[in-house]
Amino acid sequence: MGEPLGPNPVKLFVGLIFNPSVDVDGVQDLLASKIGEVDGESPTFSFDHTDYYSEEMGGGLKRKFFSFAALEDPGCLADRKLLTNEIEGRFAGLSRAKVPRPINLDPGYVWLSKLVLATTKNYFHRVYIGKGIYAEVTLRFQGGRFVPLPWTYPDYRSSEYRNYFNRLRDSYKDQLGNV
Repeated sequence: MGEPLGPNPVKLFVGLIFNPSVDVDGVQDLLASKIGEVDGESPTFSFDHTDYYSEEMGGGLKRKFFSFAALEDPGCLADRKLLTNEIEGRFAGLSRAKVPRPINLDPGYVWLSKLVLATTKNYFHRVYIGKGIYAEVTLRFQGGRFVPLPWTYPDYRSSEYRNYFNRLRDSYKDQLGNV
């Protein structure tokens, strides 16, 4: 019989898809005030792998990721998704672009073996984690790098995103060595 053990802490990040009219620094400040110190950010990417959000968010969408200094229990993911939904609601209608949804915030975490995202949508490859929230393994770490799975979103399949998350994993691994 196996002994139940608590998990190692994880490296939390929030992915931001945004209309170019959004004050990204303001979003970062709000996330930091609610979650904690931001210790890293990705470059700003063009979000052009799909037009799924165009109708509600407008055109020319961008993508950015923020990571947080404090490592967290992976059980926090449902609460983090509820928080990011609340923050999205605060920005609705505030955009100069006059779109219904100027930002989309998706929390996730990096663990040594995988990258996990939170969502409100159920599907066969997602696991219910409570409070109306599901989690999916989006990338797995294999052969020294993150690799996609059959259901991985097109943007997360890109080498740019995976390179960023490989670096974030390295940073997380260094942090674990200091815990």
